[in-house]
Amino acid sequence: MKRTLVIGDIHGGLKALKQVLKRAEVTTNDTLIFLGDYVDGWSESPQVLDFLMELRKTHNCILLRGNHDELLQRYLETNSYNELWKIHGGGATIDAYAKLSEEKKQEHIAFLKTLENYYLDKQNRLFVHAGFTNLKGVLHEYFPKSFYWDRTLWEMALSFDDRIPKDSHFYPARFLLYKEVFIGHTPVTRICEEVPIQKANIWNVDTGAAFRGPITVLNIDTKEFWQSDNVADLYSDEIGRN
Repeated sequence: MKRTLVIGDIHGGLKALKQVLKRAEVTTNDTLIFLGDYVDGWSESPQVLDFLMELRKTHNCILLRGNHDELLQRYLETNSYNELWKIHGGGATIDAYAKLSEEKKQEHIAFLKTLENYYLDKQNRLFVHAGFTNLKGVLHEYFPKSFYWDRTLWEMALSFDDRIPKDSHFYPARFLLYKEVFIGHTPVTRICEEVPIQKANIWNVDTGAAFRGPITVLNIDTKEFWQSDNVADLYSDEIGRN
């Protein structure tokens, strides 16, 4: 059976990633769409990238770019960073990369450059780390960084009134463009949820792995999902982004 599985934010939690892929019984028949934010939070960010680099050799993987992945790339290329990044998970990543060779860092830079800003499948389902702002869709986006920094799409979905008919002028234009949109970036734990949440046609698969939640794998057709243990429990001697 061929499945398309979307994987939420990982944030350096390799133990949890391996665990949830095993629980989902992932095979080489599956298409795996990773929504980004592979790094920052827990201590195994470099190991997560190594794992993904190997996984895409044997599996059909679509790897999207998250904002934390961009921040890591900038750090590896310039050896400089914003203090806010360090506070929001980058500190553990800096410590992890201090132990690695220059050759390994260059390998990871090359990998990070291959990440895609979004993926649109044949059924008009969009996969993007954060969102987009252009009312005509991703092909018309003026600000590519929106793909991995925007929060307005999810914020609009949270406040959406589903009683508004689609032919109303008040119906959000961005919700009409795609059959479904799958995002990460903003943990659903912020609204006291622990599982993937649908608002309008937006599915949020970030279940708070950077903090105290699990990593989630979602079957986009059946909406069945699998979760790791809470990542904080797997790295009990670390603080993550808490």
